[in-house]
Amino acid sequence: MTGLSPAASSRQYDLRPVLATAPLKPGFDRGALSRYSDPSWDLGPAVFRESARRCHVTVHLGSVEDTSVREALRELLYARLNVDLPGHRKILPPGSVRQAFNRARRFFDFVRDELGVVDLHRVDQPLLDRYARHLSADRARRPVIVAQLLEVPADLFLYRDHLPSGGLRFQPWTGRSPARVAGYRHVRENRTPRIPEAIISPLLAWSIRYVTEFAADFFAAREEMDNLEAHCASLSEQDSVLERKDRRRQQRKRLEDYFGRLRSEGRGVPVWGTAHNGIFLRHPETGELSPPVNAHLLHLHIGIDTLAEPKMHIQLTNGAPRQIRAAVLELGVETGGMDTPISILPETGKPWRSRFDAKTLSAEERMLQSAAYILCAYLTGMRDCEVQAMQRGCVSLTRSDDGVIMRHRVQSVAYKGKSAQGEPAEWVTIEPVARAVEVLERLSFRVASARGLTTLWPVLIARPVCKDHLSAEIVRQLNHFRDHLNDLFGTPDAPAIPDGPGGQPWRITTRQFRRTIAWHIANRPFGTIAGMIQYKHASVAAFEGYAGSSRSGFRAEVENQRSLGQLDDLLIYFDERQAGARLSGPAAARIAKTLDSVSDDLGPLPAMIADRARLRTMLASLARTLHVGVLADCFFDPGTAVCLKQVTGVKGPLTALCQPTHCPNACITSRHRSAWARSAQEAADLLKEKRLSTLQRSILQQDLERANTVLAGIGDARSAPGS
Repeated sequence: MTGLSPAASSRQYDLRPVLATAPLKPGFDRGALSRYSDPSWDLGPAVFRESARRCHVTVHLGSVEDTSVREALRELLYARLNVDLPGHRKILPPGSVRQAFNRARRFFDFVRDELGVVDLHRVDQPLLDRYARHLSADRARRPVIVAQLLEVPADLFLYRDHLPSGGLRFQPWTGRSPARVAGYRHVRENRTPRIPEAIISPLLAWSIRYVTEFAADFFAAREEMDNLEAHCASLSEQDSVLERKDRRRQQRKRLEDYFGRLRSEGRGVPVWGTAHNGIFLRHPETGELSPPVNAHLLHLHIGIDTLAEPKMHIQLTNGAPRQIRAAVLELGVETGGMDTPISILPETGKPWRSRFDAKTLSAEERMLQSAAYILCAYLTGMRDCEVQAMQRGCVSLTRSDDGVIMRHRVQSVAYKGKSAQGEPAEWVTIEPVARAVEVLERLSFRVASARGLTTLWPVLIARPVCKDHLSAEIVRQLNHFRDHLNDLFGTPDAPAIPDGPGGQPWRITTRQFRRTIAWHIANRPFGTIAGMIQYKHASVAAFEGYAGSSRSGFRAEVENQRSLGQLDDLLIYFDERQAGARLSGPAAARIAKTLDSVSDDLGPLPAMIADRARLRTMLASLARTLHVGVLADCFFDPGTAVCLKQVTGVKGPLTALCQPTHCPNACITSRHRSAWARSAQEAADLLKEKRLSTLQRSILQQDLERANTVLAGIGDARSAPGS
């Protein structure tokens, strides 16, 4: 196709569907889709991810006031959505159109400011250089972002034969890549931060408690709220035939009956859990402040619908304000006010929170949804789009291939590296995830069904104007959950979820879960999370199912994190050696010599300010042999590995057969002290048993001596049992 004039564009493009080539979801007629000349393009019919936000798949060209900017955007976006340039650009996925729109508009706005109008024929290289300098001048903008923004002028050249205006007539920066122009050097290492173990462990532990212990309270409270609303509707219907005075008299009588029940139960007048409207209740006698009276709950008990009849509010002058005031004086107040009892927290012997009201119930349901997300995302290794594609009925319980072990299987959709439609996929997971899905099915049913959805992740607000799917809102919700846990279960000095580096709350994002679980499976498989789940269990389940297959990429993610973790661990070896740490075990001399040699090559610089990039390069070869263990670390050499003497066909170390005091590959550090001290203590305790045979006593004595020898080799052994 050759370049067309703008006039030709009006004739040949205006009636073309924007999604001329993209596959569509079932039920959509391509003839009814948005057209090139429409003021807004709805690309939703070609976006298969149900969690995609509508605003992210809609292009509002009509909102762009400048005609030249608007038409330039229209041309480029249409080409990106429909033209494949092999070796250069693939067709833009419709779900990415918002990002492409924002990047292109930034450039076209700059051109208009420079030239007064967007005329690509007048754009020259000096103008592009000014744009690059303009982008780089903002120090908060990283080079990788600058590179992405500079792709727009490059695209205007690449697509020149597919743009009615003809695009750019020269190759920007004489063919240099936008990344080079921006000074961005691609780094293959995943920059997504891992969630520190001190943070992920309590976060997961509280998430499990929400799902396994607290969820029953939410469901009971929601059932109570549904019954109250039905009761209120019934009373309102009964009262509808009465005169206004008689209705008000009936309501006051019910209110007195309600206060009588509270009196007999030793409870107070319900007040809100928070002063959400900024108004506080001051006790008439004590002067104490509390959130205002929970009039919403009073109305449910006495049959008033203030949405239909706002003038019937019970606290208005013609309601029962004096009656309520007298009850507050006599009974005091109670936070929340709903009848549902709250479960006892064993460690405190008290309810884990105050009673519910309508607002705190809705808020806690969102916190339960967040807790379930954390379990699903972290314990499966699924990506956010895969988690949010889960539907009701997605979990099944089947036997493993050998017919012995029962496995929980999660069905969802994988998108990364797949077609726009995604591919059905299955993950094998562990029981806490299955429990979380069970809770989610019950939690989401009411709201999702009302909107004709089967997703497990609807927005839990039953309002017709809100969006259907949780989508990107989950990030805000997860961080709110972190703060909520600190408010409920922490103190300023001891937060439930510790702060991150710098003393600031750790900002949770969805990508962190997959990288963190992959790193721990690769580098700390013997570790535990939440005090009960072993990473080994998670890894076995993950690798048995789709998540472990090459199509998913999770096994590759684990292997990538293994290599990064090996290098990180060896850097710790180097830094501790520089600080005077002692190594023990058969491999100690070899490893110490290597580390000292690297230190000599680096020169006189202290380890922590040495060139870390150069140091990583120097240690990379040794790092690839490092496998962290409980009793010793293995610098694996298959030719000398004791664990491989009686097996064949194995490429890696067999940690179950490790002999850390005899294998030339074993190196023991202070990090292993606690495991050896525990082993020594257990041997010493067993030697106190008088009924041991001579052989048993001899073996235990040898174990104790071995443990004490190791402890002595890695530091002060004064506390070693039996020493």
